[in-house]
Formats: sequence, C-alpha cells, structure tokens
Amino acid sequence: MVVTSLTPQELPPLPRSQIIVCGLGRTGLRIFRLLRQQGAQVVGISYHPLPEVVGEIVVGELRSPTTLTQAGIHQAHTLVLATSDDALNLAILTQARILNPSIHIINRLFNISLGERLDHTLPHHISFSSAALAAPLFAFAARGNRAIGQLRLFDLTWPMYEEVIDATHPWHGKPLKTLWDNRSQLLIHYHSAHHPIELVTAVVTGEVLQVGDRIVVATQPQQPTLKARHIPQFWQRLLVTLDHGRRRARATLLVILALLITIGLATFTYLWHDLNTSWVYTLYFSVGMITGAGGQEQVAKNSSASIKVFTAAMMLVGAGVIGICYALLNDFILGSHFQSLWSVARMPRQHHYIICGLGGVGYRTAIHLHKAGYRVAVIEQDAHNRFLFSVKALKIPVIIADANLTSTLETVNLASAQALLVVTSDDTVNLEIALTARSISPQVPSVVRIFDAEFAQQVQQVFKFDQVLSPMDLAAPTFAAAALGGRILGNGMSGDLLWVAIATLITPHHPFYNQSIQTIAQTAQLY
Repeated sequence: MVVTSLTPQELPPLPRSQIIVCGLGRTGLRIFRLLRQQGAQVVGISYHPLPEVVGEIVVGELRSPTTLTQAGIHQAHTLVLATSDDALNLAILTQARILNPSIHIINRLFNISLGERLDHTLPHHISFSSAALAAPLFAFAARGNRAIGQLRLFDLTWPMYEEVIDATHPWHGKPLKTLWDNRSQLLIHYHSAHHPIELVTAVVTGEVLQVGDRIVVATQPQQPTLKARHIPQFWQRLLVTLDHGRRRARATLLVILALLITIGLATFTYLWHDLNTSWVYTLYFSVGMITGAGGQEQVAKNSSASIKVFTAAMMLVGAGVIGICYALLNDFILGSHFQSLWSVARMPRQHHYIICGLGGVGYRTAIHLHKAGYRVAVIEQDAHNRFLFSVKALKIPVIIADANLTSTLETVNLASAQALLVVTSDDTVNLEIALTARSISPQVPSVVRIFDAEFAQQVQQVFKFDQVLSPMDLAAPTFAAAALGGRILGNGMSGDLLWVAIATLITPHHPFYNQSIQTIAQTAQLY
C-alpha cells in the first residue's frame, strides 16, 4: 500500500464520467465549486435557480426521476448527496439506484450508525458526517494547531498544516532531508520560492529551506503526559465539592435544620414538664411522634391536657416538615442535583479542555480528545441530550447548566483550562458564551463554531478569537476528495488548492510497479 498526496492539477486523469452534486446549500455549493476547481465534469441539482453560480446546474425537485435524468444520472459515475436532511438523502439515493444501479454514492448523513450500515449493505456507497469530519480539526485547533486538513494513518488522525518559512522560523536553513528523516512527521508538499522543484528531488539533492518557501506537513499526534494527583489536590477538590453541594442543597439543609429544631423543642418541652422522665425516652418519643413511627407513648399518655394539645400540634407540624424533607432529599439524591455534585467532584482542576454544547460536533470532539488522553469537561444545557449517556459512560464530567453564566464557567475551572471550545448549534449563543468567557479569563484560548464560513471569517476579524471554524467548510473537501475516486486517507485545503491523500495497491499491472519512489514522484508529479 502506497500513500501519496496529490495537488489538484496533478490528480490522475479522470475519465469524462460525470459527478452530480445534489443539493446546493452551503455545503453542497462548496463541494460543487471544489470539484470544478479540480477540473471534474460536475453537474449541480438545486431547488432554486442560482444565477450567480458558474457551472451547469439543473433546477427541480431533487428526488424527481425527471430532474435526475436531466442531470445525466444514467451516464454519471458518482452522485454526491449534500442536503442537510437524512430522509431526503435516502429518498434520492433509492431513486438514483433505481435509475443507475452501478452509480457511486457519496452520502452526507448526520446519523453515523445508519451510514455505517448503508456502507456495509450497499456497494459503492460511502457516507460521511460533517460533524465527525470537523471534530478532529476542532480538537487540533484547541491544542493550538491551525490545521488545514487531516490524514488517517496507522490508526491515528494526523493534523495537516502549512508552514511558511521566514527568517525567524526554526526550520530556516535546515535541509529538507532532516525533516524527512523525522518519523513523527510526514512531509507532503514543498514549494520553493526560488525555483520549481518537487519534494522527493529536493530531499535527494539536499535542498535547504529558505525564506519564502512553503511546506505542508502532517504531524503524529502525541499522547499528553498527565501528572499524578497529590494529596493537597484531593483535599482542595473535596472542599470545592462540599462548597458546591452546600450552595445547591441550601433548601434541603434548611428543612433538615427545621426538623432538628422541632425535635429538640419537643424533647425540651417534655423534659421540662416532667423532670423525672429520662431524656432518652423523651427524645425517642419526640422522634417517633414527629416522624410517625411512634414509640414510648406513655410519655404523653398520662400528661396534662396542655401537653396532649402540644403533642397533637407537633404531630401536624412534624408531618409537614417530614414530608418536605423527604421530597427535597429525594430530589437531591435521585434528581439532577446529586449528579451535578458528582460531576463537580470529578471536574479537572487544570490543563483540561472545556466543551460547551454536546451536539454532533461537541460530542465527537470530546470523544476525540478523550481517546487522545486529554482531560475533558462538558457543559450542556439540555438534561435529555441524546449523547449524555455515552459521554458519562466514558467518565467524562458533564455539567447540566447554562454555559453563558459566570458561575457555570467558574464551576468547570475556566481560569486554569487549556482551552475552551464553544460548539453549540446556535451561532448567537456561541458568540455570547465566548465573550462571557473572555471577560472572565481572557488568557484562555477560545475555539468558536460558526455555521456559515463567511460569517466565521468576519467574527474572527472583529472579535479576534483564537480560531473560528465552520464545520460545513471543514467537511466539504472530504466530500469532494471522495467524489474524485480512490481510497481517501485524508485531505486538506491550502489556499484554493485541495490536497488529497490516496492509498493505492501496487499490483504487477500497476503503472508504478517495479519503479523507485523517486522516479514515481518525478514522472507522475506526486507530492
């Protein structure tokens, strides 16, 4: 198996087989334009006319046989389903397979488990989730990497980024071979500012990095080194947990205090009335009377009428206090209060990543960071979120609260966090949470999710967050790369160039068979 990375201009010559992109929303239009940049013969299908878009576009009902036939479904090689509606994508898929049973399907699905089942059931079917594709790049951004793409290699996701060499860059003056020999990174492309030369030749001839050179590199993800917990940290965490519990259970504590005062008042009254009675008997009777358990009734049986009236009153008061106390304790222990207290007890104290919003992107970003060995804390407002059980099963602490509140951010120890990822599905809420976090701890890096790519750039320019990312914009290159064919191991965007990492099996009949890597790189212009 050979892994190569190709620039768009040097992709293997595609037959004039047609690619159809169905659904020209933000993601579909981005895929359509990327494919046109690669020189692919692509046709778009849209509900509405798009006069400002250059290219061949068929307007009509997306799942209609007439519309699909007009777009050339019978002769097409690949169909990209890019709408945001899983049900609609499935309807188009079934109609397309009826019209052309051999067509390749690239399917955008939010339901990952359904996509996996379709991949195993249908031939020539590949499903992608925009959230799953974008999550690793959000995780890379939180760790300080400005990744332009990703590469799946050796069961690890390698971030891909571009380095521009200047006079102060640590790689300035270094031979390319030094970087090539480093097994923790993979050189993908080299662009010399002085003369045209491809990567392998530059390595073999001892080319040295100069000012203005550009190099695309994928780096092997590193496991973090977690320090062992110390005894002082344990006591500090215990105190924080108790303080949080005191604030959350204030009403319960007040009712318990009222119950104890009631029992004490009854015990003192019976002792004062008859000093010869043992305080143990009077306490036992008071507790039994107020709780309804009974016992030692002789304490009040032979007493005066006033004591009997007092006893009746205490029974009524005790029944009310006990009922309220049981209700509050039940809510605290079996409700969300105790779970919140337990989450606070397991909350990381420092060097952790805070994720606000447990939607598709938030959930998969949390899983990615957790599997990489990083400490993660999650804030989610919806107590019935569908990902809560899966996250808690991994022992990731989750706080059910409003992430825009200062108290919530302080509870998750924002000031000592490694980074904050704001990835709810509402752009306005994301912006508000990020600004609130900045007012509390401006030193903590913030990665903000914005749906629209153009708006994301504007937010970045105006508010100067560390990174503002659009999941749709991050996922589109993968769809375009898959539509171009081959087994895609990864891809990335550098400027207007789409980089595709393709795995190819070398057989005796393959054009690369029995050739050296250097020869292949020079003749086929692979980078």
